[in-house]
Amino acid sequence: MRNFILGFLLAAVLGGGGYWFAARQHSKPQSAGTTTVKRAAQQYHCPMHPTYVSDKPGDCPICGMRLIPIEKEAKESPAEKEAGKASHEGHKTAEARTPAERKILYYVDPMNPQNRSDKPGKAPDGMDLVPVYSDETAGVGEPGIPGYVPVKISQERQQMMGITLDEAKLMDLQQSIRTVGLVAAEETRLHHVHTKFEGYIQDIYVNSVGQSVKKGDPLFSVYSPDLWATQKEYLLALRAKRKFDSLGPDSSLNGIDLLESARQRLSLWDIRADEIAQLEKTEQPLKALEIYSPVSGTVTARTAVQGMRVMPADTLYDIIDLSSIWVLADIYEVNLPFIRIGQPAEITLAYQPSKVWRGLISFIYPTLDEKTRTVKVRIELPNPTEVFKPEMYANVEFKGSLGKALAVPESAVITTGERSLVFVAKGDGQFEPREVKTGVKIRNFYEIKSGLSGGDKVVTGANFLLDSESKLKAAISGMEGGHQHGQ
Repeated sequence: MRNFILGFLLAAVLGGGGYWFAARQHSKPQSAGTTTVKRAAQQYHCPMHPTYVSDKPGDCPICGMRLIPIEKEAKESPAEKEAGKASHEGHKTAEARTPAERKILYYVDPMNPQNRSDKPGKAPDGMDLVPVYSDETAGVGEPGIPGYVPVKISQERQQMMGITLDEAKLMDLQQSIRTVGLVAAEETRLHHVHTKFEGYIQDIYVNSVGQSVKKGDPLFSVYSPDLWATQKEYLLALRAKRKFDSLGPDSSLNGIDLLESARQRLSLWDIRADEIAQLEKTEQPLKALEIYSPVSGTVTARTAVQGMRVMPADTLYDIIDLSSIWVLADIYEVNLPFIRIGQPAEITLAYQPSKVWRGLISFIYPTLDEKTRTVKVRIELPNPTEVFKPEMYANVEFKGSLGKALAVPESAVITTGERSLVFVAKGDGQFEPREVKTGVKIRNFYEIKSGLSGGDKVVTGANFLLDSESKLKAAISGMEGGHQHGQ
């Protein structure tokens, strides 16, 4: 009986211990099978230079921007899913899988790509060496622009960088050019009034600047001793001719020569035919000769004063015909392709903004003003009512067209000094640098003469970031025979 009791107690102790051990084991979390899932170490990269990756936070050695964590997708392994289904406890683990390894070709100094190394470390200039991966050398060595390679940007990074696209398309290249013009008198309609002999002004008939005159109106009268003597010679020759005419037809030859010589001299001094006829009729020489206006117009200058002595070289009056005027407009050299002779122009005045006058370009000056970088064009404009006055300012508008041509927004073109280029979106995040030949600039567009086709999508926003990344990749991936740097 005693042995039975001892055996029962021993069985109870052993049974209780087994139950406690099983319960404790059951209360522990279930592992996902026999596979141990480890979390990959957190890595950081530069948002502007994603090729630079670091195992610790800090600043980008290329641009100085703060490094940001690289996000990894969290996925459950099949063992985890099976363990979760079997336990029905809801204790699922989401351990991140390590992404596929990228093959590192070498390490390079971001500030001096010639410094390379087979292992990480620091360059001679103190910069951290940056890894160069095998998938970053794609496109190097392919035909393209020297110093540039295509780049691939994920959709998320495109949004973060602010990349925008637009389409190269055919456009009607019309340009409306507005400028300021200066009203000027036509040079061919300006007349200077002189006398062709010496004398003294006796009477003044037009004595104010701005006075309008008609052709043939008397301006002033001149007394000239030379003119008086020539009239006397003419009268003597006339009397001799009449006397010889009475003697016979052959006796008047010498008289005719003297008379014609005196008549020609009076004519060359601008003595009118009616005045010579009056001289022959009265046989009295004119003491003062009247000088008449050669044109109709406005007196713009007067130096004639009563009693002054005049010489043939003296300008006594300036008379301008303002029935037709010029407008001289300044055109910047970039707009010269839109200007041609015979092109219409619209002119308005500040004090009559609602009224429009139309004229034609008659001349494009052959020289450029070095200070304003403009070329003057001449517009001929009828001015029958003389509303346009010399030295007035006028607003001028030209409407020029080059026809249809391929064009892209101005922001798409990057000018390096050696070439002009754009980045073309090839799809799937690929961006290809493309050299283009530009033409004229119209508003916010550039004419494209070569390098693009209609429908090509070009980068119009953040293309300078693509430019720097393309050049950096070309520099660090395309160096041949660079200096090696060991650690």
